[in-house]
Amino acid sequence: MPSTSAIVCVDDDEMILVALKQELLGHFGARFHYETALNADEALSIIDDLVDDGIRVILILSDWLMPGMTGDELLVRVHEKYPAIQAILITGHADMMSINQSKDKMNLKCIIHKPWNSGDLIRNVEACVG
Repeated sequence: MPSTSAIVCVDDDEMILVALKQELLGHFGARFHYETALNADEALSIIDDLVDDGIRVILILSDWLMPGMTGDELLVRVHEKYPAIQAILITGHADMMSINQSKDKMNLKCIIHKPWNSGDLIRNVEACVG
């Protein structure tokens, strides 16, 4: 039976997306549907499509520093439209002042720094998805 819940990973580095998806698949298997996006606009489109298809997006893992729209800006836009979607920022470079200013406008559960520790990543995702 196909999963009706999804996790969306967003990063402008394709290798990061491959690594994230592999780690999530390795731990959670077919429990979730996994989508990846190379930028915020693509992520917003994917989320809308998933929701239209009846798939519940439960978590976004997003980089902070991306061309066009930063991760916190993306998460604020997602939260405005889909307030139940939780978020984790995974970043090597983050403007903490910017993130803190918008923290109450997104469903941000934690910030994980690159390079991430696999155990920390899985524990934080587990805390979000139950």
